[in-house]
Amino acid sequence: MPPAKKKTVRKKKAVARKKMVGRKRGAAKKKRARRGFPWLKWFVGLVLLAMLVVGGYSLYLSQVVRIKFEGKRWAVPARVYARPLELYTGANLTPARLQAELQALGYRKVKQVKGVAQWSQSGSRFVFHTREFLFWDGVEPAHKVDLRISGNTVSALKDGVSGKPLDVLRLEPPEIGSIYPSHKEDRVLVRRDEIPDHLVAALLAAEDRAYFHHHGINIYSIARALVANVKAGRTVQGGSTLTQQLVKNFFLTPERSLWRKANEALMAIILDARYDKDEILEAYANEVFLGQDGDRAIHGFGLAAYYYFNRPLQELNLSETALLVGLLKGASYYNPRAHPQRALKRRNLVLQLMADQGFIDEELARTAMRQPLGIGEKGRLSSARHPAFIDLVRRQLQRDYQEEDLTSEGLRIFTTLDPWAQQLLDKQIASGLASLEKRRKLPAGSLQAAMVLVSPQGGEIRALSGGREAGFAGFNRALDAVRPIGSLIKPVIYLLALSRPDEYSLVTLLEDEPVRLEDAKGRIWAPKNYDRKAHGLVPLHTALAKSYNLATVHLGLSLGIENVVSLLRKMGVRRPLRPLPSLLLGAVSLSPLEVAQFYQVLASGGFRSPLRAIREIVDSQGRPLQRYPLEITQVAEPGPVYLLNRNLVEVMRVGTGRGIRNYLPESLEVAGKTGTTDELRDSWFAGFSGDWLAVAWVGRDDNKPAGLTGSSGALVLWGRVTKALKPQPLGLLPPEDIVYIWVDPQTGYLSAEHCEGAIAMPFIRGYEPRLRSDCLGEERPPGSFLERWFD
Repeated sequence: MPPAKKKTVRKKKAVARKKMVGRKRGAAKKKRARRGFPWLKWFVGLVLLAMLVVGGYSLYLSQVVRIKFEGKRWAVPARVYARPLELYTGANLTPARLQAELQALGYRKVKQVKGVAQWSQSGSRFVFHTREFLFWDGVEPAHKVDLRISGNTVSALKDGVSGKPLDVLRLEPPEIGSIYPSHKEDRVLVRRDEIPDHLVAALLAAEDRAYFHHHGINIYSIARALVANVKAGRTVQGGSTLTQQLVKNFFLTPERSLWRKANEALMAIILDARYDKDEILEAYANEVFLGQDGDRAIHGFGLAAYYYFNRPLQELNLSETALLVGLLKGASYYNPRAHPQRALKRRNLVLQLMADQGFIDEELARTAMRQPLGIGEKGRLSSARHPAFIDLVRRQLQRDYQEEDLTSEGLRIFTTLDPWAQQLLDKQIASGLASLEKRRKLPAGSLQAAMVLVSPQGGEIRALSGGREAGFAGFNRALDAVRPIGSLIKPVIYLLALSRPDEYSLVTLLEDEPVRLEDAKGRIWAPKNYDRKAHGLVPLHTALAKSYNLATVHLGLSLGIENVVSLLRKMGVRRPLRPLPSLLLGAVSLSPLEVAQFYQVLASGGFRSPLRAIREIVDSQGRPLQRYPLEITQVAEPGPVYLLNRNLVEVMRVGTGRGIRNYLPESLEVAGKTGTTDELRDSWFAGFSGDWLAVAWVGRDDNKPAGLTGSSGALVLWGRVTKALKPQPLGLLPPEDIVYIWVDPQTGYLSAEHCEGAIAMPFIRGYEPRLRSDCLGEERPPGSFLERWFD
């Protein structure tokens, strides 16, 4: 092959080899590219998947945040209020009572009244400024009031600004308790505009200075806390924002893990993006934990203000709000009641931080640091102040409301409780029982008691004690101690008799002779008088005044036991009753509240009003839901009730209740009846004045003999409580059908004022005695016209 041709062939082969090499290299590159593509695809896929998961999870968390944050955020307990104190010229009021009312409301005593919830006193003159309050029937505006007291009566009531007389004024009712949800959280919700500016400033200075500038989390705070914690080798600083703290408490469990922390941060960002800063701040102020009151958790600044200072949040000063903010670091550790020095140091640190960051000036901070903590007794929203009464309210409410409504809907319940009377009742029962045990040489703490105070005319329960430990929410003896009532039943029997004026009057002679009855099984019932004697023929009024058993049994048997049971039913006793002869001497078991119900009929002149502890209920917005109006049913005619009540006054003057004069003056007319059961197991007393009806029981929880009669036990407590209440006299007024006639006390015959031993006794008109006593001689036949005229 010619050289030229060989050269051409070599060139072609070289070109071919280059092309082949290029193709191989290209193929290698493509092969390498094909090997690298799956890794890139998986990487991109994982990134996209992660973004999808995070995005989806964020949407889920966003829904969680929205549903809970925009829905019902808290189960708010029902608030229970006492009755409002009504003031008017002529109202019965002592200076001590007004002071107690104002203090219970958290009013501050000052030299000169310049603002809301302040009061001053100069002798019998009081000046105070009330708060505005939303009642069931509308808003009662705030008033500056000038009031004077003279002789335990309001003598003048004027507007403190204009000086014009006020017809009537209602103070806001003190809050006496709540009905809590099962988890025992309690809070008083506050709106953003109700949170003081200095509280917000304290929160920013101590907890989150960049709150209004970050987006839910603060990277700089987290980094600063991380550095500080690494240097210290332990957790000494937190980087959580207020938003993160809210998320932690409001949405998450208390577990400590990186997963929970990540959720916290993500939800904080979502919360900050969806809602206004002020709305988040409001939720935070209502959610934070600030203390523990027994089994009740104190949540939110609204409730904490009452719990620690007994005032609304808006009325707290700078040092007080700084103390509350200081509790955020540890409510138990800095508890101002348990650890006042720690709390003081923490409060002052908060004040210094506020000054350092320019929220307040140094002089104001130093002035606030010099203030005492100002912590008093547990405020008026304490859970353990009136547990027995709250128990009664709850039972009455359960007839109309479901449990969930009572513990979550924020209902406002206005009750009949008189805080002044309740305070006196609790004090006198505790000291009275201790005195009885000492006097009778009984073991300390062996006696128990229960007592109910009622307004006679309206049947409103003003105070109630379930035992000697007022704050103990245990066995409520006023409602649940169902014990034989003994001689307390006797007035019912005598009322039934006096309702038959053609057969019985106060001077009708009764047989006080032995009784011996045999039942169907051959068992003998032979009751005896307390003194073990039979007294023969005794006037009806004496038989009741001296509480003679035998005379009462004879009377009850003649009236018919079924008729006695029927009258008890009409007077409000709902418990099953067996019509046995022993019922006539009190072999029927009732609670003190049930006894108060049928004695209310006597105290009101024969009209039954169902005893009630609730007046009105409104919802959380103040809209009326239900009223419990006064209901009145006439049970007995006024005439017979008047005769019986005159007899019950005699019980207190010369009968089994005469020991009351150790407590009340002779001039103060009251009516009542003692009751004692077999072996001195139960001591009872029920009595009433012009403005109070009270029933007292004293005994032992183990049902062993207490060694006390009605007059030596329950009457003592009744007397102590009634004396402290400073009651109005009974002042019985005879109805139109009552006339007073002079009679011989031994026979009940007609007599005259000049006759020896004659007494004036009331009778129902038309049923006066016909027989004449020896003092009057025999009735002369009609004489001449002039003789009849002058006669």
